[in-house]
Amino acid sequence: MRPTAVILSLASDYGCQVQISNFPEILEMLSTFDLGYWQFVSSGDMPDAYEVALIEGAVTTDEHVELLEKVRATASCVIALGACAATGGIPGLAIAGPVRGQLKEVYGSGEKKVGAGARKPAPISDYITVDFTIPGCPIDPAELSRVLQRAIRALVDTPQRQSMCGECKIAENMCFWLAGTPCLGMIARSGCNATCVSRGRPCTACRGIAQDANIESAYAFAAQNKCDADQFESLIKIYNAANEQATQKAVTSKKTAQEVVS
Repeated sequence: MRPTAVILSLASDYGCQVQISNFPEILEMLSTFDLGYWQFVSSGDMPDAYEVALIEGAVTTDEHVELLEKVRATASCVIALGACAATGGIPGLAIAGPVRGQLKEVYGSGEKKVGAGARKPAPISDYITVDFTIPGCPIDPAELSRVLQRAIRALVDTPQRQSMCGECKIAENMCFWLAGTPCLGMIARSGCNATCVSRGRPCTACRGIAQDANIESAYAFAAQNKCDADQFESLIKIYNAANEQATQKAVTSKKTAQEVVS
């Protein structure tokens, strides 16, 4: 009997679900499951029972938390799908200011109705235990395929610890810093095969901050290359403003770097 899987979304632009629909090999991989619900393509209801839940998007409301708790109590395997679910992603930028103030600015007189139950954006791991994390904006289909195969076999997650710069060297990319352009490859979580840099774009750490990253040294290096601490911090926050652990480490490293420079 095939396991049942559901794919659902919290606060996101559905980009990772679009990514899934664009790759036939992923759809073929999903055919090994009974796909009980897919929010992007289905108007039906969530089934009462399922084994695997793939969740895209950041937590931004009380309703999201209630849904997550229900999913965790039901599924034997929960997969965080993409940067928004993994680190808070782009929705996390709202943390820069009061959520209520932002809602009023956008919705005016409808702020109270729209903002009922609003929470500051957060990754889903802040509220429930996550079995697998597939970072990135959007996700890498090949990585999703590997994770689904591990989930089927009841294997554990094996997240990348090292930073992305090593992958750039393997790809023989020219370093953006040599051209005076800031790049977060030195602290970004690896596993993307330096996709953006290989296509002419500096890394923005959409996969999150590497566990082994030396953020303090990164700030110092940035300062030496005419990128001040505030600018470097703003780059980190593009995808990681809601990642509390990474943010706290970055704030401490920023303070240390500023003391060294001064």
